[in-house]
Amino acid sequence: MSVSDLGGMRDRDAAGRARNARPRDALGRPLPRGAAGTPSLATDAALPPARALATAQRLLDAGRPFDAHEVLEAAWKAAPGAERDLWQGLAQLAVGLTHAKRGNATGAAALLRRGMKRLAEYPDVGPYRIDVAGLRARSGDLADQIDAAGLADLDAATLRVVLCLPDPDGR
Repeated sequence: MSVSDLGGMRDRDAAGRARNARPRDALGRPLPRGAAGTPSLATDAALPPARALATAQRLLDAGRPFDAHEVLEAAWKAAPGAERDLWQGLAQLAVGLTHAKRGNATGAAALLRRGMKRLAEYPDVGPYRIDVAGLRARSGDLADQIDAAGLADLDAATLRVVLCLPDPDGR
């Protein structure tokens, strides 16, 4: 029996952490209990950085920024202190894209800017070949575009972001 079956208390995982057991749609919105929902492609387990970035990029490319955020958030929580703002900024960019896809222009612009600010202290090419300069510019441009014209003209190509620069060795 889950905790939710006990008089409406919050769902909790085996470790006692609050968890929402309701199914979710592809953009992470909770659905009514018993609905089919979309299986999450992310877990709470942090992947090694290069794998987390590759997984997050695949999810972003597939139009699943909420799941990309989950992967990046797990990496942020496991990151060494010097990289925490970097990973948190990446997670916030993914949340900004999630808000854009959900139709929340205000939230999208705010989270894109918040993520951009978290990246401000990192070199243009960050650890793991993260394209920090490109992401700062892209998130600022998207936030400005959303503020100026809303979300009506934003399609999948416009919302696309690339997390890392190509490997110069082609690997």
